[in-house]
Amino acid sequence: MVFGNMGDTSGTGVAFSRNPSTGEKGLYGEFLMNAQGEDVVAGIRTPQTIDQLEKTQPDVYAQFVSIVDKLEKHYRDMQDMEFTIEEGKLFMLQTRNGKRTAAAALKIACDLIDEGMISEKEAVSMIDPKQLDALLHPQFDAKKLKAATPIGQGLAASPGAACGKVVFTADDATEWATQKGEKVILVRLETSPEDIEGMHYSEGILTVRGGMTSHAAVVARGMGTCCVSGCSEIVMNEEAKTFTLAGKVFKEGDVISIDGSTGKIYGEAIPTVEATVTGYFGRIMELADKFRALQVRTNADNPTDAKQARLYGAEGIGLCRTEHMFFNPDRIAAMREMIVSKTAAQREKALAKLLPMQQGDFEELYEALEGNPVTIRFLDPPLHEFVPTDEGDIVALAKEMDMDVADLKAVISSLHEFNPMMGHRGCRLAVTYPEIAKMQTQAVIQAALAVSARHPEWNIVPEIMIPLVGEIKELAFVKNVVTETADKCIANSGKCIADSGKALTYKVGTMIEIPRAALTADEIAKEAEFFSFGTNDLTQMTFGFSRDDAGKFLDSYYDNKIYESDPFARLDVTGVGKLVEMASTLGKQTRPDIKLGICGEHGGDPSTIEFCHKIGLTYVSCSPFRVPIARLAAAQANIKNPRN
Repeated sequence: MVFGNMGDTSGTGVAFSRNPSTGEKGLYGEFLMNAQGEDVVAGIRTPQTIDQLEKTQPDVYAQFVSIVDKLEKHYRDMQDMEFTIEEGKLFMLQTRNGKRTAAAALKIACDLIDEGMISEKEAVSMIDPKQLDALLHPQFDAKKLKAATPIGQGLAASPGAACGKVVFTADDATEWATQKGEKVILVRLETSPEDIEGMHYSEGILTVRGGMTSHAAVVARGMGTCCVSGCSEIVMNEEAKTFTLAGKVFKEGDVISIDGSTGKIYGEAIPTVEATVTGYFGRIMELADKFRALQVRTNADNPTDAKQARLYGAEGIGLCRTEHMFFNPDRIAAMREMIVSKTAAQREKALAKLLPMQQGDFEELYEALEGNPVTIRFLDPPLHEFVPTDEGDIVALAKEMDMDVADLKAVISSLHEFNPMMGHRGCRLAVTYPEIAKMQTQAVIQAALAVSARHPEWNIVPEIMIPLVGEIKELAFVKNVVTETADKCIANSGKCIADSGKALTYKVGTMIEIPRAALTADEIAKEAEFFSFGTNDLTQMTFGFSRDDAGKFLDSYYDNKIYESDPFARLDVTGVGKLVEMASTLGKQTRPDIKLGICGEHGGDPSTIEFCHKIGLTYVSCSPFRVPIARLAAAQANIKNPRN
C-alpha cells in the first residue's frame, strides 16, 4: 500500500498517454496533492491538470513522462494509468489500454502507424467498428446534455440525436417540415409502410411499441434517422394528439429531444451538433478496403440513400425494396386501383400508370450507382398494406374507381391476412398476378437500357430478385415471366443497344428467407443465378416468432440466460447460420459461380459479417450509414481468418 495523503510531497492521479477525446499525443489527466485515489473521483476537491505536476514536482514529472513512453511502446497503444506519489517517490499503480472516442480511435491508430509502433493490419484491427456510428450521426451538445434529465427510456433503435416539435401523423410531419420549415419528432404507437414520407421528413422517430427490428427501427436505420422505439411508459392519445410521459402531457408542437444511441427521451430542447468525418476516417477506410475480401453493398430504394451509401464506399445495391416506391402520394392511387381491379386488363391499365414512374426510379438508382450492381427485389409485402383504412380515403377511392363503397370495403376486407408474414406476398403475388412482375421487369430493363445508352462506359447488369421462394417450380414460373418480358424489351431496343455499343444482359436470382429454400438450395440454384439471404424473415421463420412481437418476451429470455442476444440484431449462427451455410454449399454445388449475399439487418453487424466471411459469401448489404462499419468489420474478418 502506498499513500498519497502524507503531505505536500505526496499525491495521486490519473492520466492518459494521449487525449482520449481527440487522440492528440501528449499527457492528458489530472492529479491531487496530499490525497488518495478516492479523493480524485469524489469531486470534493478540484484537481490540477497533469502539466502542473512539472512545476510542483519536476523530477517526478520527468520520471513519469519516461515511464509513460515505455508503457506505450511496450503495449503499442494509448495507455490509461493510475499513479501515486509518496513523499516524492513515484509509484505506478496500474495501466491499461485507454477507452477513447471514435474520432480519437481513428487518429491514434493512424499516428501509431506513422510512429512505427504498429502495422496497418494492427491499426485496422484495433478499432471497434460499431464506434464509427458516432461519427456519422448528429450528437447532443455534450455540455447541454450533461445538464438535462431524461424523462423516459426506450430502445436505442437507430443512432444519433434529434430535437424537434412533436407531431403525431406522417402527413403532419411532412406538412410541418416542408410547409412550415419546422424540425419535427414523429411520435407514433408504431409506424407502418404508409408513414415512409413523414419519417423521411422527421428529425427523429419515437414509438410506443416495437423492438430493435420493428418497422420504425429498420426504416430509420436505413434513412440514417434517429429513432427510439418501444417506450411502453408512454400513454398515447392519438385522437387528442397528446401523449403522457413521466406525469407530463405533451401536445402537438411541444419540443422534445431523443437519443437514438442510448434510448433516452428528454422533455426539453437539447441542441445537437452535426457529425464530422475527418481525414483519418478516410485513411482507415482505405486500409479496410485493402484488407477485406467481402464486398459491401447497401440497402437503398431512392437516389438520396444510394448516393449517401456511395459516399461511404458502397460497391452496389444489395437490396432495393420496390414497395417503398409505391407509397408516394402520386402513386398510391394507381397502386390501389391495381389492387381493387377485378380483371387482368384492369390491373394492366393501372400498372401502366406506374410503369414510367417505376422506370424513372430505377434510372435514378442506376445513375447514382455509376454502373455498380443494383439488385432489385420485386414487390414483396401483402397487398393489404397499400389499401386505405381511413373512411375518407375509402370513399374517395370508390368514387375514382366507380365502385360502390360497400363493394370496396368488401375487397379491402378480403385482403385481410391472418398471418401477413406467411401470407399472400412475395413471389406468390407474381404467381397470382403475373402482370405485376411483367410491369416491374419492363421498368427494370427499360431503365437499364436508357442509362446504358447515356453512359456506354458503364457495364449495367440488372439483378432481379424474386422474394419468398420456397419451391423451385414457383421460381421457375416467375422467372419465365421475367425472362420473356426482359428478352422482348431487349429485342425491341435496337437504338438503345446501338447507343451503348453492347447488348444488355441481366441476372435473375432469389431471396432465401424460407427454411425450405435453404434446405433445397441445390434445386433452386438450377434457376437462380444468385442468392441473397433475407435473414430478417429467415430468422422469424426459423425461430417461429415475429420480430415485432418478440420484444414482449425476449427480455425474460435474456434474464434467464436462454438467449444471449437479440437474434434479429445478431445472426443466430447456430441455427439460422447453419441454414445460410447449408444453402451456400448446396447452391455452389449446382452453380459454382453463384453470387451469395446477405441483405437483412444483420448485414451491418460485425459478428455476422465475420460469419459471412468465414462461409464464403460474396457480399454483405446494409443500410447506407452502416457501410463504413461493414467495410471495417469485413477487413477485420479477413485479417483474422484470411481467405485463400
